[in-house]
Parts: sequence; C-alpha cells; structure tokens
Amino acid sequence: MAHYPPSSADHRFLLFDVLDAGTALQALPALREADADLLTQVLEEAAKFVAEVVSPLQATGDAPGCRLEDGRVLTPPGFAEAYRAFWQAGWPSLACAPEDGGQGLPWVLEGVLYEMLTGANHGWTMAPGLLHGAYECVKHHGSPELKARYLPRIASGEWLATMCLTEAHAGSDLGQVRTQAVPQADGSHRITGTKIFISGGEHDLTDNIVHLVLAREPGAPPGPKGLSLFLAPKVLPEGVPLPPPPGEGRGGGTSTHNFITCERIEEKMGLHGSPTCVLRFDGATGWRIGEPGRGLNAMFVMMNAARLHVALQGIGLLDAAWQKAHAYARERTQMRAPGALRGEGAADPIVRHPAIQRILQTERAWVDGLRVLAYRTGLELDIARHHPDVQRRASAQQWCSLVTPVLKALCTEQGFGGASRLLQVFGGHGYVKEWGIEQIVRDARITMIYEGTNEIQAIDLLLRKVLPDGGAALAELLHALEADLRDDEDVQARFAALREVTRTLAAESAHAPTLPYEAADDYLRSVGLALFAWAWRRIESAPGAASARWREAAAAARLRILPEFELRLQILRTQCEAAAAAQAAPVD
Repeated sequence: MAHYPPSSADHRFLLFDVLDAGTALQALPALREADADLLTQVLEEAAKFVAEVVSPLQATGDAPGCRLEDGRVLTPPGFAEAYRAFWQAGWPSLACAPEDGGQGLPWVLEGVLYEMLTGANHGWTMAPGLLHGAYECVKHHGSPELKARYLPRIASGEWLATMCLTEAHAGSDLGQVRTQAVPQADGSHRITGTKIFISGGEHDLTDNIVHLVLAREPGAPPGPKGLSLFLAPKVLPEGVPLPPPPGEGRGGGTSTHNFITCERIEEKMGLHGSPTCVLRFDGATGWRIGEPGRGLNAMFVMMNAARLHVALQGIGLLDAAWQKAHAYARERTQMRAPGALRGEGAADPIVRHPAIQRILQTERAWVDGLRVLAYRTGLELDIARHHPDVQRRASAQQWCSLVTPVLKALCTEQGFGGASRLLQVFGGHGYVKEWGIEQIVRDARITMIYEGTNEIQAIDLLLRKVLPDGGAALAELLHALEADLRDDEDVQARFAALREVTRTLAAESAHAPTLPYEAADDYLRSVGLALFAWAWRRIESAPGAASARWREAAAAARLRILPEFELRLQILRTQCEAAAAAQAAPVD
C-alpha cells in the first residue's frame, strides 16, 4: 500500500456514535452551526486532501530530506507546493476565530485533521503543526500591534511559526536559558543567543517565519521566573529599522531580513522531511509577548496545544502502520494457517495466522480506544472555551489538565511500540525501505521526546496534578465517567482500585519524597489504562458496535491490553510498601 487513506468511517463512528459530538457541540453557542452534517463534510474533504496531496510525498520526502544552501533550507520536492495548497484551501484556519480570518469550527475537528496528516506524512505535517499553538499564544498574550500585524497570517497559515526554547546546555531545564533580549528605545528588543532542535526554523514553504523565542532581559532573576517570550520574525515589517548587530564588519542596513541565521540542519533518525535547525540570533529584532518574566506562562499556552497534537500524532502513526501491515498480511501467503482444511502444500494469506491476527487486532484496539480519549479531550477543550456555564467550563479545563499528559505519553509510546510490533508482520521485508513501515517506526520515535518527554508528562501528572489535592480532582473526573456508564462493574472496579492506590501514594509520599518520582511512570500508565477501559466500554455500548470489526477489537482490548492495569497497580503497591518499610526501619 503506497499511500495512506485516512480512516474516515472510523472517525465518524467514534465522534458521532460513540461520543455524540454533534450534541455536545450544539450546546455551545459559538459552535452551534457546526452540526454533524457540516463536520462530516469537512472530514471527508480533509481525508480527500490528505490522501491525494500530502500522502504521496511521504516516501519521496524521506529519501532526499532537507538541505541547507547559502543559509537557506530547501525542503523535499513537492513539499512547498503541497503546503501552498494547504493554507490557500483554508485548512490551518479551521479552529481560529472568524475575527482573525478563521472559520470558527471546533478544535476537535482540527485535531482529527492533524491526526490524518501525521498518518499520511509526519515530516511534512511538522511544518504547520505549531500554527494553532502560536495563534493561541499571540492571541492571548500579544499586544494589539502584534496581533494586528501577525495574527491573521498565522491563523491562515500564510506564515509558519516556531517555538524556540531549547539550548544546548538547557534541555528540559528551561531555567538555564541564556539567550538575551536587550530592550531598545523604540520598544523592541535585540535578541542574542543560539537555539537548537527548532522544527521548521528555516525553510522555503512560506515567505516569512514567526519565531517565538524564550530569552532573558538584563537584570532578570535567574531561573524560569526570569524568562520572557519574544516574537522575532524572519522578515521584518516594512519601515522597521534594522540596527547594526554586534560584531565587527557588519553594519546596519535597509534589508528586511532579520539577523537570524540557520547554522545547520540536524541529521536525525527520522523526520527527514522536516528541517530541525540550529538558529543563531545575532541581535535580532523582536517584541515581547506578555509581561516581563512571564514567558513560560505565555509559552505554555502553546505547549499544551502542542502536547495534545503530539498525542494525535502517535495515533495517526499507529493507524498508518496498522494499515500497511493489514494490507501486507492480506496479500502475503505463507504456509497453511492452523486449522485450515487445505491440501498439502497449500498456503494461506498470513492474515489468517493467529500470531498475525494477535498483532493486528491488538494494535487496532489501541487505535480505537486512544481515539475516543483524544477526541473526548478535544471536545472538552471546545467546551472549556465556549460553554456558557462557568462551572462546566471549569470541569472541562480540569479534564484537559489531567488527561493531556496521560494522552501525550500513552499515545506516543503506543505509536512507536505498536508500529515496531506491526513491522513484525512484514518479517524481513519490514526492515527494508520498500514497504515504508520502517520509516514510520523511525519517525514515531521522536514523539516520546519532544514537547516534554514522557517522563516529564508522568511527573507533571502525579506531582503537579494529582498529589497536591490528594487525588480529589482525579476522583471527581472518575466519578463523572462512572455516571456516564451506569452500573458497569468492570469500570467501577478499576476506578476504585485507582483511587485506592492514589490515596496510598499520597500518604507514603509525605515521608518518602522520592517515591512519586519513582512511581510516576507506572502511575500514568495505570491512569491511562483505566481511561482506556472506559473508552472501550463507551465503544461497545454505541449503536453499530455489534459488527465483527468492533467485536474483534473489543476482545483484543479486554484480553491483551487491559490485564496490564493489574500489573501496574501491583508495581505501585510494591513501591509504596517498600517506602513504608524503609521509613519504619530503625536508623543505625
């Protein structure tokens, strides 16, 4: 199978039959016109665009990759044309506000679009992947002047954006950022420093690139509280003077190109179609976004949107790997399947072999359950923004706060691990480039690292979201889900066990400060599996779920995935017991 056709029928079933998205969105005045018919039409057109325009560039973009020539990055053949068609067709502006030139459609619709795009071509999709986060950041924290100048073109996708956080000495520890921003008399700042791992830091897809840069103003306190956020465009607006940058031999001038240089493109394991750049800011002109010293607050608006996008990347990549493996298994014949009534020497398609069925059914069950959780989170994001009731907005925001780190970690681990298992369906053929599955495995690995490593997601969940209130917010979320599936003893038992282990962790962590750090990964996995069980019960209770397609996936979820929940709980209980024993042990 050369190209990726998005799973449109599955998207519609999970959104409208399982989650009843149409009813949920109709309750939001700002989205009342976004009924199921309109959303279905948009999804169908999106699937068509993805399959016909973006998917064919997957392999051709991986082979040559990007190249740096005279400070300019050239993307693979066809990428620039496809991106031009993408933004001119209005796809980046789906969920942006009409007053900014957007279409005012639900965020959940944009989420499904980006899942499709990633499944079709992860490298290409990296370019527009940060647009919505940049839009939200500038919209909520930018000055009126910056909004007027940049917001419409970010919303439309005419100009792409980057997120410039990381420095060579400061990975996840942003408090160590050294990039400087010196204020000028005209209200601008001159930014000096070097940023690494900048996706799309330089390219030929758009005429301008809007860089959002974390930097430190003179006299700012050390650590994260001293960081501010700045907007530094690749191309300056007309009429903005270009001051001479520091250093000999370089004077000021009238060129509109800012003093931002791409030093190199990183040679990566995957994502060869996406230029990951080292950017040097040599006194580049920029403007502060938001208040001094509150750059992380402004940036996290962008980060949270990006993390949900990354979760959807994991789902899209897993679905693409499943589709390739399933198509191959239907065509490849090897030996007789166990129990087959065939003549001696006959061969069956390997899709009939139990070992292959196990892989395919299990990974399909993961795709289905994770989609329900991700789409529900997208709906909650829309509710948090638009619901008329303040308490309902607050509960939706609580859902997003708790579930986003779980999804980012769970979906990306499964995206990579599941794609690797699906490569097994191909045998040795999967390890060579011909079939395309090895590219998905390579591309998927980064999702577990960027936008906050999965270990950081686990720490964020347990230490920042659960333990401070003793698990009360999580218990409230679980109670709401129990009410959603009345009298479901299986889900209730899992939730009760999760509440119990949360209480135990909270109690033992009070005198064992390293315990939550040691337990965080297993705890996140436990929460994810409990939510995954709820998601599958919702699927099974929906009209239309009685077909063989959904019954087989449900059985795989029940028999091969959910038993891990007990394993994770036992690990957590053992860790708590060890911490208690250490506390009770006499001191020599």
